[in-house]
Amino acid sequence: MWDKKRGDMEPENGNFTVLGKDVTFKGIVHFHSTVQLDSAFEGEIHAKGMLVIGENAVVRGSIIAETIVSRGKIHGNVTASGKIQLLKPAVLLGDVSSPSFSMEEGAFFKGSIDMGSHPVVDELQQSSMVLPDFSHRLSPSRPVLIESERGG
Repeated sequence: MWDKKRGDMEPENGNFTVLGKDVTFKGIVHFHSTVQLDSAFEGEIHAKGMLVIGENAVVRGSIIAETIVSRGKIHGNVTASGKIQLLKPAVLLGDVSSPSFSMEEGAFFKGSIDMGSHPVVDELQQSSMVLPDFSHRLSPSRPVLIESERGG
């Protein structure tokens, strides 16, 4: 999706929107293509494509998108149907819901992650594991004497 030869975050097809750092938004926005957000935003973001949050961006509110790549600051819950990537120096304070989550060293995250259902998780939740009782094999505890020096 990204043209790595350019060394930036532009999609290969060039069909994207950039919201610059000198703009402040408040409210509910809906995007149907790739968006790069470098500004301050408060509210809800709904993106059908990829949302790129630039290093200067500050988002306070919820985000729902297909893919989220962030180098900025997010304070709110984030949901992605595809994946979420936190790149250095991103900060995310909020809960994450996505089947794929990655975080580069130098990024910061505080919250919980829900990666949805997985066959192994479903199996573990349905089975009741019973551990055998090994208490009869343990030796009875013995008191331990700790000596101390008494100075005079």
